[in-house]
Amino acid sequence: MASIETERLPEFPSGKNSPLKLSHGASRKAALEDIPFLRRLYWSLRMEEMAPVPWPPELKHAFIDQQFNLQHRHYIVRFPRADFLILEHRGEPIGRLYIDCDAACWHIIDIGFLPEWRNRGRGLAMLKAIQWQAQACAVSGVVLHVERHNIRAQALYRRLHFHEVESSDTHLRMQWSTA
Repeated sequence: MASIETERLPEFPSGKNSPLKLSHGASRKAALEDIPFLRRLYWSLRMEEMAPVPWPPELKHAFIDQQFNLQHRHYIVRFPRADFLILEHRGEPIGRLYIDCDAACWHIIDIGFLPEWRNRGRGLAMLKAIQWQAQACAVSGVVLHVERHNIRAQALYRRLHFHEVESSDTHLRMQWSTA
């Protein structure tokens, strides 16, 4: 049996060749070769919430690896026409943007950066570019989900005029309208 980390994951879909255009060199389509980077990024996003869990580090890593694999499979099945992008700086991966531009309202599935690239304005610039292009493509808006405990991200989204349209115990669904 393969370890969780070496388990064969499904390919990223080819995307629908969406109208979303990011500045040259800022992104590229994700490939299976990016899985180690994406796993490291996912670890960086989840380790803080795992800090208080009284498990040994190897058990935390195994759990996070398993969650990454499940999330990857879910996203691939749930969003077969989405663009799965690796965000880069000078050819080096620094984050990911998963976005589905295949509907009247674009859906930011996931956006995240490595710790050293957070709070440097890249997420803000990326979101503004998405908003501008959504408006140019005459879609109704952009929707995303944010964890309830991620107050900083919520503040950023509100600054960009996203508003809460739905909530659950763990997440808020927020939407920005082009109108």
